[in-house]
Amino acid sequence: MLEKLAGLRDKYESLTEEISKPEIISDQNTFRKLMKERAALEPIVEKYEEYADLNRQLEDNKQMLADDPDEEFRQLLHEDISALHARIASCEEELKTLLLPKDPNDDKNVFVEIRAGVGGDEAALFAGDLLRMYLRYAERHRYKTEMMSATEIGIGGYKEVIVLIKGKGAYSRLKYESGTHRVQRVPETESGGRIHTSAATVAVLPEAEDIEIEVDPNDIRVDVFRATGNGGQCVNTTDSAVRLTHIPSGIVVSCQDEKSQLKNRDKAMKILKSRLLEMETRKQQAAIAEDRKSQVGSGDRSERIRTYNFPQGRITDHRINLTLYRLSEVLDGDLDEIIDALVTSDRAEQMKE
Repeated sequence: MLEKLAGLRDKYESLTEEISKPEIISDQNTFRKLMKERAALEPIVEKYEEYADLNRQLEDNKQMLADDPDEEFRQLLHEDISALHARIASCEEELKTLLLPKDPNDDKNVFVEIRAGVGGDEAALFAGDLLRMYLRYAERHRYKTEMMSATEIGIGGYKEVIVLIKGKGAYSRLKYESGTHRVQRVPETESGGRIHTSAATVAVLPEAEDIEIEVDPNDIRVDVFRATGNGGQCVNTTDSAVRLTHIPSGIVVSCQDEKSQLKNRDKAMKILKSRLLEMETRKQQAAIAEDRKSQVGSGDRSERIRTYNFPQGRITDHRINLTLYRLSEVLDGDLDEIIDALVTSDRAEQMKE
């Protein structure tokens, strides 16, 4: 580990030298790429320097102890050495965590796609609850949000809704939300007071950058049609809605939220690129770790990851067997306790491997 850390420090110093060269500064693409690489190494190098400094202090104290000082001073040195051992051990654990493979998408903006599953109108209402939960979570973390596409039902729920959440680290936190979310509650329309079980699926996709995904215009079929909705200017009067079909993959994306056909097309293209990036990422992950079946963050949409039980005020994340009796707070966007536990579990699994 120490050899690897020394190598990373050398690379950091080399990158620092590179980005100060005029020819690099003038090439903005290369400059940004090197700055990003250097920024990723910085916390590791800082922690390594702290680790090295603690070890130097430890050696100095051991040397002073060997010089046979008076008993009172020896006692102080022993206490100091004991404290340094504890700090060094803690530092080592932090370095191991920092050296875990980084998900290259962690700092990206994220598309959250929510679709009503089994349960009819109740499932659509639950999809609306999940949307509000993620919007409130974004608000708590000062992330910006942009509605990309929505298919509403008349009673306030959604058959499908896609929202873009913008902010550094948004994907690193929300990627654990992919999967099937199940709700158990008495629907408002249920006169007999029986508990119904419904579900909604959540897909979390990192926003693709243009340099990552190039889409050949010849591979896309563009259809325009009249928007449908609750009325308003341009609805049912102009062909402003856009449907993009990526012929090689069969992916279809529709957008009709904007009055402008051009804006709808831009939004649809963003979603399409992110779905293509996710598809490519999944292929790479499958090739690298075909047999790895991590429960945390696997993104398997058929997997039941969480249950929201309204009668008991209980929420259970099945991947890590975590149960909290804080359902109303979680639905109001207070997701950090669950996400922190998922992050910790994921890191522990990586450390084992």
